[in-house]
Amino acid sequence: MKTLLNTLYVQSQGAYLRLELDTLKVEVEREVRLQVPLHHLGALVLFGEVMATPALLARCARDGRAVSWLSRTGRFLARLEGPVSGNVLLRRAQYEALSHPVRPLEMARALVAGKIRNMRSSVLRSARDGDIPEDKEELTRTAHRLALDLEELPKARDLDEVRGIEGESTRTYFSTFSLMVRGDRQTFVFQGRNRRPPRDPVNALLSFLYALLVSDCAAGAQGVGLDPQVGFLHALRSGRPALALDLMEELRPVLADRLALTLINRREVTAKDFDERSGGAVLLNDTGRKKVVVAYQERKQEEISHPVVEQKMPLGLVPHIQARLLARHLRGDLPAYLPFLYH
Repeated sequence: MKTLLNTLYVQSQGAYLRLELDTLKVEVEREVRLQVPLHHLGALVLFGEVMATPALLARCARDGRAVSWLSRTGRFLARLEGPVSGNVLLRRAQYEALSHPVRPLEMARALVAGKIRNMRSSVLRSARDGDIPEDKEELTRTAHRLALDLEELPKARDLDEVRGIEGESTRTYFSTFSLMVRGDRQTFVFQGRNRRPPRDPVNALLSFLYALLVSDCAAGAQGVGLDPQVGFLHALRSGRPALALDLMEELRPVLADRLALTLINRREVTAKDFDERSGGAVLLNDTGRKKVVVAYQERKQEEISHPVVEQKMPLGLVPHIQARLLARHLRGDLPAYLPFLYH
């Protein structure tokens, strides 16, 4: 079983990362603010103007340790990859599956089914936990509509129809997302998903968490030797980590959406954690990002029982396990890809 190592998130602008023997040191204004044994880290995520020495980057590449660069607001910029790992035959199977007349459709259906089931579970949980009867009734209706979308999925004849069902179910889910907010509803008004840039605190929080999650999914794909750029549900596009986005879909409600709701409902993030920029953009500020990163790391450490491999593990290992299950399916060891279902 793969060990879940820590991910180091560096947000202090002007920070300088260097390697001293086998210890990573983080300096800010020439003062060492953090030092940690490199073998304790599975990945580095650097936000904005953060520098790293060539020696450190070379060591990370050699060890297979992911290094990702994001903007200060969490937009993905770049990712360091070392030598390609994994059996070349697995990647060949991945590429061959892409041009198969049926397999991309089957995998896309499975990915979307996992996403819809997890969205529905989240909605039903909020309906059970809520204390406003009208909200509970509306959330129950949303769960029913999601169940109908799930029934339509096996009937989809091509990828466009699968994508259409995925889009419709996501719109249904977000149409009552605001009813799952039980905290400060004046601050955390949500009238639908928007991004690039997000225009309210809820969307800012979701976009930031999705950026962290897609980085973990890309690492999971690379870790088993899959090509993160070649997916089945998301269309191929230069520079787009399509497979990482595929793997992320079923995990959005679990690792991102529920965490966003928890942070809001427990008032762990407040209006003070967001800044409004010119043009109406709303973004997490430095304090807000630090809170969310800490909460995300804690969420990844929560222990769950994986329904497919039937083992207890930290939730943060799930992207790696799902990538492994996909690899087994592509190699012919599993008859179908089995999405992760959270209860």
